[in-house]
Amino acid sequence: MDAVRAALSRVKYPGYASDIVALGMVEEVSAGTDGQIKVTLRQATENEDILRQIAQQIHHALSHELGLERIELKARRLEPELGEKTGRVRLEGTRYVIAVASGKGGVGKSTVAANLAVALHHLGLSVGLLDADIYGPSMAMMFGTGDARPKAADKTRFNPVEKYGIKLISMAFFLTDKAPVIWRGPMVMSAVRQFLKETVWGTQDFLIVDLPPGTGDAQLTLAQQVALDGVVVVTTPQEVAVLDAVRAVKMFKQVHCPVLGIVENMSLFVCPDCGEEEEIFGRGGGERMAAEEETKLLGRIPIHAEIRESGDSGKPIVLAQPDHPASLAFVEIARQIVMRMPD
Repeated sequence: MDAVRAALSRVKYPGYASDIVALGMVEEVSAGTDGQIKVTLRQATENEDILRQIAQQIHHALSHELGLERIELKARRLEPELGEKTGRVRLEGTRYVIAVASGKGGVGKSTVAANLAVALHHLGLSVGLLDADIYGPSMAMMFGTGDARPKAADKTRFNPVEKYGIKLISMAFFLTDKAPVIWRGPMVMSAVRQFLKETVWGTQDFLIVDLPPGTGDAQLTLAQQVALDGVVVVTTPQEVAVLDAVRAVKMFKQVHCPVLGIVENMSLFVCPDCGEEEEIFGRGGGERMAAEEETKLLGRIPIHAEIRESGDSGKPIVLAQPDHPASLAFVEIARQIVMRMPD
């Protein structure tokens, strides 16, 4: 059966980088007495077109690559009580897990994640922040942690770095200065799992997960490993950014993760001298997207030099200038997220 599983590991889930074996969809592979190969899949989606594509790929892989003629394929629906088997379980000690995602890079997703974490703490909540952007970790700089490194808690677990009352874990803590992360997908997936399960988060109200841009391995691993209470998708008003953000929304819906709403970052530029407003990246993209995807526009964050300066100096603007209009906007977004959490 090893050869069969090896062939199945080359069957990609439609639209994703990961294969059906890595995603835990292959539940059982067995051989019947008549030489028939039986493959049982966990049905990870209700989308009939996707299921049909997967079935076609499986039959092609087993018949063309291995020369198998008799193949029986079954799909078993995932029921809620199977969460423990599929990895979709609550993160021990954490009340709510919120992901911050974007369809493309450069829209300020990490800035939103950092300030959202601080804003939640400002509201009196205990917060952890997981920097799951393995290739481009930025939270160490945004929180000014310097040379801080996680300390071992025991043989297999480590304590997060704490700054401004926020518990932090990031790939940046494990790298030398400016060292690139040159990893394939499975290593990225392993790192995200390790950060989730082997960090001693303790008891906390929220864990904010800053995801890399796009819809790849880190996003799928998070959705597979832990029950998400919601996803916040960041975009700019620009149509090309909105287009990619829609893909992110649809991906999370497909893997049954609730989308809390949209944050439109860089919504407009306010001239610091005259106060005139200019819509550099267009107008209303986030609002139109929220309406089309039947979700909520959580807030708009204008372009302010102080936001960038605060992030670069290692103190998010919600902390550095709590009365700044951007800070007040982040706190309001945090309030809306808290209101949408289940009791």
